[in-house]
Amino acid sequence: MPVQPARPERGGPGTASAMDDPPFKPSLVKAVFRDVTPMHVSRSAAWAAASVTRTVLTEIIDGARRAAAEEARKKLVPGDLLSAIDRNVEVEVGTKWYDHSPTFRGLTGVLYDAEGAIVPARQRRGPRRPSAVAGAHRFEAGVRKLLRSRGARAVPALVRDLDGIASVFLTDLARDAAMVVREGGVKRFGSVHLVTPGEPAPPPLLKDPVLSLSTRRGDRRTIDGDDVLAATTIQLFGGTLRQRALTEAREATRNASAG
Repeated sequence: MPVQPARPERGGPGTASAMDDPPFKPSLVKAVFRDVTPMHVSRSAAWAAASVTRTVLTEIIDGARRAAAEEARKKLVPGDLLSAIDRNVEVEVGTKWYDHSPTFRGLTGVLYDAEGAIVPARQRRGPRRPSAVAGAHRFEAGVRKLLRSRGARAVPALVRDLDGIASVFLTDLARDAAMVVREGGVKRFGSVHLVTPGEPAPPPLLKDPVLSLSTRRGDRRTIDGDDVLAATTIQLFGGTLRQRALTEAREATRNASAG
């Protein structure tokens, strides 16, 4: 049977379908932010966070699709997620989910208590309180919508993993955005550049445009779009995924402001 041509990997930043009807609604984003901070979340911040989460999940799904295609499978399974992360360190996000998912069992290491005894996985979750893990189910509709947009199907276990990763990533993004507001910028700014042997080195750090996000202006009560962009530089490595997430988030906030 002839192999069908692959679908395009991505539509590019600013496509109508991505911006007009995002898989992760700004209302959901604001609900996540409310779980971690009492600060007001601006419209631009909600759209930026929704866009960054979409970009990250898209990259993970595309990596899993490539892994499945190599085995001539159309439906994604948890092993494809592991392959995607193993091949691209940039998509290793939402790692707090790993302790809660059978997919990552055995990969998160052994945790010891103060007396040197092994802590069972079920005790690592801490007190029962609202958390990104408890709220992961809120992302299922968005994850399924994103899978469809990429021409992918997935088994329920993988959908659950993508739910959890999205929830934990967005929660961490919200916490970092709130920290940026409290501290007046990114006080512990850093950048990691992934370089392939034989390729030219990236430009010097001082020319990196994301350095402009290391300081902020404005009040200490409102999270704005730039605060989310600064938080993105904390959550993502300094590779192509981070740059694309920043570019698409800026486009999303421009569209939101124009709408």
